[in-house]
Order: sequence, then C-alpha cells, then structure tokens
Amino acid sequence: MNTLELSFWCIALVLPYQLAAQNEWARVVRVVDGDTYELRAGGRNVRVRLLGADAPELKQPGGLLAADSVRRLLRGRAIRVQRGGADLYGRQLGRLGVELAAGGPVLALDSVLVVRGWAWAYDPNHTVAGRAAQQQQAQAAGRGLWRCGTLGPVEPARWRRMNKLTKLRNWVSCPW
Repeated sequence: MNTLELSFWCIALVLPYQLAAQNEWARVVRVVDGDTYELRAGGRNVRVRLLGADAPELKQPGGLLAADSVRRLLRGRAIRVQRGGADLYGRQLGRLGVELAAGGPVLALDSVLVVRGWAWAYDPNHTVAGRAAQQQQAQAAGRGLWRCGTLGPVEPARWRRMNKLTKLRNWVSCPW
C-alpha cells in the first residue's frame, strides 16, 4: 500500500467520526433574526448563522414577522446543530435540524423556512437538490413573504446593498 492509499483510508475512516462529533443537540437561547440564532450547546452559548436560507433583515419588510415566526417555531425545542465553519464576517455557520412533532423526523430548518415562505433559498453551490423548487412552491402558494405576490419582497442580499432612498422606494406595505 502506497502513501496515497494509506492517506485515503485514514481520512475515510476518521472523517465520519469527526463529522459526527460536530453534530450536537442545542437549545435556542435567542432568535437574533430569521436566520441567526444564539444557541446553548456544550455548556456555552454560540451564535450560529443558518446555512441554506436567507431571511429578511429585521429592518426590512417582513423581517420582524419572519423572526417572530421562527421564535414561535423553535420555542422550547431542542435542535440539532452541524457546524460548518465561519463566514467572511467571522460568524459561525451551521445546518440546523428541528423535530416539529414529538418522535417525528428531524427536518432541516432552512428547508422549513423556505417551504413556509419566511426565507429565500440560499444554495450558491447547488448542494441541496430541490431547494429552489421549494421556494417556487412557496411563492406560487402565496405563503409567508409571498402573501402579497412575488414582486413585493426584496432579497436580503440586494436589500443590504441598497441606499436609504432606494429602500424607501422598495418598501412594501403588505399586511403580513
């Protein structure tokens, strides 16, 4: 067995255990906004930015409602955390899973938010099949942010780049 083969087998055997160790149960301490949470895991608090979804900013139309819906959804629940490194701003990134019914399956929180219409699908590397379709279904059904149609909501990434005047022009008066 050459060095390359040995390296491959070492990685193949050890990597699953390392990934499993990164999965942990946590409690939600605080919902910062629709896609950022303060969690209690391993005896300490950690702030995690959700991978796979981009919810509106708090000061953006629909932002408070998205955050409130996530608060209600996660209240009193344990969630599964799979940490995934840090972003450009140093925020801890992660995939979160939530059990919506006692004894039920653990569902990906990003999927739940997209399906309910409270976040945009954010999958720049196209790693999750069907995420864009979930968003299109929520839009077609008029769920969450799309209750007033698809022309109203502005993607958070675009919203952050707008100046104040442009934000005022794009303010949506939708009675969510």
